[in-house]
Amino acid sequence: YLSLNGALNKGKLDAALRERIALTVAEFNGCSYCLSAHTYLGLNVVKMTEAEIAAARDHHSSDAKTAAALHFAFRVASERGRVSDADLATLRHAGFDEAEVVEIVVVVALNVLTNYINNVAQTDIDFPVVSAK
Repeated sequence: YLSLNGALNKGKLDAALRERIALTVAEFNGCSYCLSAHTYLGLNVVKMTEAEIAAARDHHSSDAKTAAALHFAFRVASERGRVSDADLATLRHAGFDEAEVVEIVVVVALNVLTNYINNVAQTDIDFPVVSAK
């Protein structure tokens, strides 16, 4: 986990987009621990607004490129990786290259892992609590 997370930090996707993807995936998977942690990181580390966090939880953004990434991330999670050619074309049309497509999938997968672990373990939330909808 730590090695993969470290590798993603050196990738093409910036921290703000990775946090937004984490929020999208945590909301989809109903992981209150991860929603709490990534809301805290979004607000305090990458300096997102409350509105940006709320939008990311619903896989939306006012920025078209970010919105395309969040929609794709949601599709990867909800379709368990079985996205359509149209999903990929939309993401590429928004300006993402092949490496960034792979990174988005890896960010989704890493967050699914942490969502599942925290949901199974019922991890105590040590951040200001944010509950899944």
